[in-house]
Parts: sequence; structure tokens; C-alpha cells
Amino acid sequence: MLKELSNLSNALKPALEAITNANDIVNGIVWGTFGIGLLLVAGILMTMVNKCFQFTHIGHWLKNTIGAIFADKHITAHTEKEDKSISQFQSLCTALAATIGTGNIVGIATAIISGGPGAIFWMWVMAIFGMMTNYSENVLGIYYRRKNAKGEWSGGAMYYLRDGLGSKKGCKQIGLILAVLFSCFCLLASFGIGNMSQVNSIAGNMKSAFNIPTWITGIGIVILSAFVILGGLKRVASVTEKLVPVMAILYIIGALIICITNIDQFGAVFGSIFKGAFAMKAAGGGIIGYGVSRAITWGFKRGAFSNEAGLGSSVMVHSSSNVKEPVRQGMWGIFEVFADTIVVCTLTAFCILSSGLVDLETGQMLTDVEGSGLVGQAFAGVFGSIGPKFIAIAILLFAYSTVLGWSHYGTKAFEFLFGSKATVVYKAIFVLIAYFGCTMKLGLAWDLSDTFNGLMMIPNLIGVLALSGTVGKITNNYLRRTFHGSKEEPMYSAFEDIQKEQSR
Repeated sequence: MLKELSNLSNALKPALEAITNANDIVNGIVWGTFGIGLLLVAGILMTMVNKCFQFTHIGHWLKNTIGAIFADKHITAHTEKEDKSISQFQSLCTALAATIGTGNIVGIATAIISGGPGAIFWMWVMAIFGMMTNYSENVLGIYYRRKNAKGEWSGGAMYYLRDGLGSKKGCKQIGLILAVLFSCFCLLASFGIGNMSQVNSIAGNMKSAFNIPTWITGIGIVILSAFVILGGLKRVASVTEKLVPVMAILYIIGALIICITNIDQFGAVFGSIFKGAFAMKAAGGGIIGYGVSRAITWGFKRGAFSNEAGLGSSVMVHSSSNVKEPVRQGMWGIFEVFADTIVVCTLTAFCILSSGLVDLETGQMLTDVEGSGLVGQAFAGVFGSIGPKFIAIAILLFAYSTVLGWSHYGTKAFEFLFGSKATVVYKAIFVLIAYFGCTMKLGLAWDLSDTFNGLMMIPNLIGVLALSGTVGKITNNYLRRTFHGSKEEPMYSAFEDIQKEQSR
């Protein structure tokens, strides 16, 4: 028997190597110059189409997002039991649950190690333009969403590809094909990046920090996940609206304490970021042109991975909000990127760069520790032995919240492909896979899921770019009504607008 298994393993090696090689090529294309360039072009174009909304109306979107949480009870009020939608605040927290994850800790450490301090500047650039990509996705998500058989809102890239792009002359088939491809990529990514890679990080950190066996962590995550995920979106949203603010505030307070303690290093940190960004000093003391290239690549890549703007993921939960106005949900998309990247990722970067673990003149690392261990060392410099344990708990909360958020994304993708009644099958499989993610070495599975995550971007951005005119019209309609007293009809829903046109 053992001999037969050995022979089978040897026979599969060439196939696995071929898959690995093919995946490396696809991953390189998706997350290389083509993919990063496409993301940047989309962000710049949507910024222009919406007349730099993230800058020109910064006070307005801050007032109607973070400001409204404290001033408008309707933002946080739960919907009635029979209402399948969720509040605007719950939709934000569920979206942030998926985006604020290990990327905010491990990803930033990796960006600095691989691209030098200058990568942080280019991460900011990607986030600034990514705000309008995320805004546009949310506007389209609300505008093209529809209710399923259970009375739940269903929206996302698959719907604006099929019903938006597909409504254009000669695009019906391509719209449907791209919608199906997006759903397939999302489904596969949800098992990898949205589940196994996250719980694997949890199990590894729990073992190293607290010596808890991975199989015990696996059982615990399965039980907790089953209770929340099988309860549906309203239960997921109920948990994330409590978990996300707590975990974000605790991490931000810890990071701020480090930043204040090392405040004398801030001038040098800013100088290092800007010098590294424009290759005045190359990362690691290497060739200047190569240094700036690495800084741009890793800054853009980490920015995209962290906030997921352009991937078409968070729009699926934003579309479940009880809001009618597409632009209002779009503004939550801007705030989502702002909170994830400009706030959380920047604090992580400043903790690392001000801690003495990086030579700020050359960008050279002064320690061999990588990933979460690097952030743990930065926290240990101020909090002592508690620091690495705090980071382990932060990763536990961040990663688990990511699992909850992605469970909804995968559910919506599965629903689009197989119908709403079949989603219980997906949820059961998703929960069970979490155990194997804790106890097995991921290897190729993690790399493949990384690729599928990136592949979601291509059909989604095709839809966003093709429907950029629609986003512009909806934005202008809102601005005229809000700031200029226009009495024109609001653009709330594509299907309502079609019915109005037909009744005239």
C-alpha cells in the first residue's frame, strides 16, 4: 500500500510542477506590470470621471461616513427581522472584516522588506486612486443589485457585468461570460485567500505564541465559524460590527503608543519613505533604477492586496445595505480604503520604520525576522514580551474577521452560479475546509488562491471601465440634487429607471 502511494506521489509530481509553473506565469501577469497598471489606470480614470470626488468632497464623504456614525442613528440602526438587508455601518464592518486582515500586518512588513521604505509612498498613491475604484464598484453594486428568492439583496461585479455591460449593444454574451468567470474566480479565492490561508496564519501564530496545537485551533475555528456563517448574513454582520471596531481600535491604540514613543524618529521615517520612493536612496543600497522599480511594484501590490479596491470583492456586501442612494454607499467605499490603508497600514509601517529594525538611510533590514515577527519585534521594543503575543492575538482577530467577510463573498458567487437555495452547501464546505487550513501545509493551494484572487480583478475592472459613464451620471445626478437644489429624478436603480422610461 505504501509503495503504491509512493508511486502515485511520484507520478503526480510532473503534473504538480506543471501546475506550479503555469500558476507562476499567470500570477506574474496578473500581479505584475499588467495587473498593477490596469488597477492604476482604472483608479485614475474613475477619479477623473467623478471629478476628483475623494478630494473635492472630502468633508462631505467624511461627514456622511465616520461622522454619520455618531450623528445619524439610521446609519447604525438594525433592520427589522423580516428585512433581509443590513445597515450601512454593518455593511462597512463586514467589508472591513474582509479587507483588514493579515495583509495589514504581514503584507506591510513584506512590502518594506522587499521594496524598501519607499514602497509605503506608492502604497499611498494606489490607495488614493483606489478610493474611487472602490467608490465606483459600490455605486454600480447598488444600482444594478436585485433581490433573490429569499428577499435578500444580491449585487456585485457579476450583476453589473451581466445586466450593465450586457445591456450594451453586442455585449450580452461577453457580459454573461465575464460575470460567470468572476463568480468562479471569487468562489475559488474564497476557499484559499478567504479561508485556508487566513486560518493557517491563526493556527501558526497560536502555536508559536501560546503553544496551542493546530488541531485544537482548527476545531475551535470550525465551531465558531459554523455558528456565525450558517446563521446567514445578518448574523455575520452582527458579529463583524462588534468585532471590527474593537480589533481596529485596540491595534490602532497599540500602534499609536509605539509611534508616540518613537516620535523623534518621524522626520527620518518620512525622509526615508520619500527618498526610497524616488530612488534618491535605493532599497538595500542597490542600483537606483532597480530600487525605485521594487518600491513601486511592492507599494502598489501591497496597497491593492490590503484594501482590495478593484478586485470587486467588498461590493458584494455593500450591495446588501439598506441604503437606496448609490452614491451614499459609494462614499462608504472611499472610507473603507481610507481606514484600511491610509490609517491601519500606515501605522504598521511607521511602527516598523521607527523601531530601529530598518536602516533608514539605505532601506537595509537590520534583522532576519520577517512577516508578523517583524511587527512583533517592533511592538516588543515598547511593550516587551507582551508585544509579540499582542500581534498574535491581532492576527487571530484580523484573520478570523477576514474569514467571515469572505464567506459572504463566496456565498454570493455560489448563489449567482447555482441559485440561492444551494448556498447552504457552500457554507457547510467553507466551514469544514477551515479545519484543514489549520492543520495542513498549504503550499500550492495558497499560491493558486492568490492567483484566483487577482483574476477576479480583470472581469471586474472591465465592467467598471465600460460602465464609467454610468457612474459619472449617477454621481452628477447626486451632486446636482444635494448641492444645487435640482428636482430631477434620483438614479437609485437601473431596473427602476428602465420601468420609468417604459411608462413614459
